[in-house]
Amino acid sequence: MTPPSIEYGQLSPMLIVLGVAVAGVLIEAFAPRGRRYQLHLGLSLTGLVAALVAVTALSGTIGSAVSGAVISDGPASFLQGIVLVIGLASVSLVAQRDPSGATSAFTPQASTVPGSVAEKTALRIGGMQTEVFPLTMFAVAGMLIFVAAGDLLTMFIALEVFSLPLYLMCGLARHRRLLSQESALKYFLLGAFSSAFFLYGIALLYGYAGTLSLPGIARAIDTSTDNTTLALLGASLVAVGLLFKVGAVPFHSWIPDVYQGAPTPITAFMAAATKVAAFGAMLRIFYVALPGLNHDWRPVLSLIAMVTMVAGAVLAVGQTDLKRLLGYSAVAQAGFILTGVVSADGLGLSATLFYLATYALTTMGAFAVISLVRNHTGGEETAIANWVGMGRRHPLTAMVFALFLLAFAGIPLTSGFIGKFAVFSAAAHGGQLLLVLVGVIASAVTAFVYAKVVVWMYSDDVPAQPAVVYTPSWLTGATIVAAAAATLTFGFMPQPLLDLADAAGAFLG
Repeated sequence: MTPPSIEYGQLSPMLIVLGVAVAGVLIEAFAPRGRRYQLHLGLSLTGLVAALVAVTALSGTIGSAVSGAVISDGPASFLQGIVLVIGLASVSLVAQRDPSGATSAFTPQASTVPGSVAEKTALRIGGMQTEVFPLTMFAVAGMLIFVAAGDLLTMFIALEVFSLPLYLMCGLARHRRLLSQESALKYFLLGAFSSAFFLYGIALLYGYAGTLSLPGIARAIDTSTDNTTLALLGASLVAVGLLFKVGAVPFHSWIPDVYQGAPTPITAFMAAATKVAAFGAMLRIFYVALPGLNHDWRPVLSLIAMVTMVAGAVLAVGQTDLKRLLGYSAVAQAGFILTGVVSADGLGLSATLFYLATYALTTMGAFAVISLVRNHTGGEETAIANWVGMGRRHPLTAMVFALFLLAFAGIPLTSGFIGKFAVFSAAAHGGQLLLVLVGVIASAVTAFVYAKVVVWMYSDDVPAQPAVVYTPSWLTGATIVAAAAATLTFGFMPQPLLDLADAAGAFLG
C-alpha cells in the first residue's frame, strides 16, 4: 500500500497558522507574564501575514493534497484570504488596550470599587488574558481547513478545531461575566447538537455512497439507480449543522445571545469569520458533492432563505441593544447570502464570494467601533439609548459607524449595495424571482432599522448617561480605517473584487 503524499507547499497556509497557535501555547506556558502580550501579538500578526502571503502565492494552484483531503482551487484560496484578513483584524481588536489598562474586554474585573485594592492592582497590572491569542489562531487554522476540505471527515475535524476555541473565547468577557459565561454555555450546547447532526449526516452519506470524498459522493449520486432517500437524509442533516453555523432560521436562536454576551472583538470574529467559513463549506458541499440533488435541495434552501431574511429583519426592529440588533441583522444577512447559494451556478458562486468578502469587512469595522464606546463605569456601552446624540459629541465615530450601517442596509455607493445586487441578480438569473422579491422587501425593513439608529445618533437629545468613546490603539484604528475604506472603495469601484471573485468561481471536482 502506497502511503499518502503530503504536499507541504499546498498546506503551507494552514501549517503556518497551526504552528503559530502551538507556539502561542508554549509562550503561555513558559514565557514571563509581563512578556506574553508582546510575544503573542508579534507572533500572531507575523504568522497571519506569512499565511496570507502563502495563500497569495498559491492562488493559481489547482489540485489536491493528502490524497484529496485538502483542495487547492479558486474558491478555497479566495475564502482563505478572507479568513486571514479577518484574523488580522480580529487580533488587532483583541490587542486593544485602553489607556487605563483596566477596561479591556479581556482585563480581569473581579472588583473595581473606586479606591479599592483590586482596582489599584488592575490599574497597575493592566493584565490581559493572553490565552485568547493562541485560541484565535487555532480557530483561524480550523477555518482555513474547513473551506478547503475535500472530504467530509476532514471537514468535520476542521469544524471542531475552530468551534471549540470559539466556545471558550465567548466566556472570556470580564465586564459582564455572567452574561458572557451564559452565552458561552448556550453556544457550546447548541453547537454540540449541531455537530452531532452534521456527523450523523456524514454517516448517512457514507452509507449511501461508500466514500467520504465530495467528488466521490457526486459520482455515486449521478451513477446510482437506487432510491436517493438515504442521500437526501444525509444531506439534510449535514445542512442542519452548516445552517446553525451561519445562523439561518430556525437554527438562529443562539446568535443574539452569544453576540451580546461575548467580548466584542470575539463577536466581530464570529460574525465575520464563522459566516465566511460556514458558507464556504456549504458552497463546496452543495456545488461539488450534491449537484445531482439540486432539484431537491434548492427549493428547501430557497424557503429557508426567505424565512431567514424576513425573521431577521422583523426581529431586529424592536431591539434596544446594538449587539443584539447586529445579531438579528446577521440572521437577515445569512438569508441574503443564501440567495446566492440557491442559484447553484457559477454566477451565484462568484456573487456569494463577493458578498462574503464585503460583508465580513463591514462587520469587522462595525464591531471595532462598538468596542471603543464605553459607559460611565468603563464597560462596553451597547444600549442604543445611550448612543443618542453621538453625532454631536463624537462626530467622527458616528460618521464611520453610520457608514457601516448604511452598507448593511445596502445603500448605493457602499459595498453592501453591490453585494445585494450581485446575489439578487444571480438568483433572478436562476429563476428565483419570488426569493428576490422577498429579499428586496426584507432589505427595506432592515434599512429602516439601520436608519433609525443613524437618526438617533444625530438627534439633539442628550441621554442621562451618554456613551463615551475611547481613543483606539493604532491597530484598532487601522482596522476601522481599512474597513471603512473597503466599504467605500468596493461601493464606488467594485469591479476588481468582482473580477477576482469571478476568477475564483469554479470548484475543483
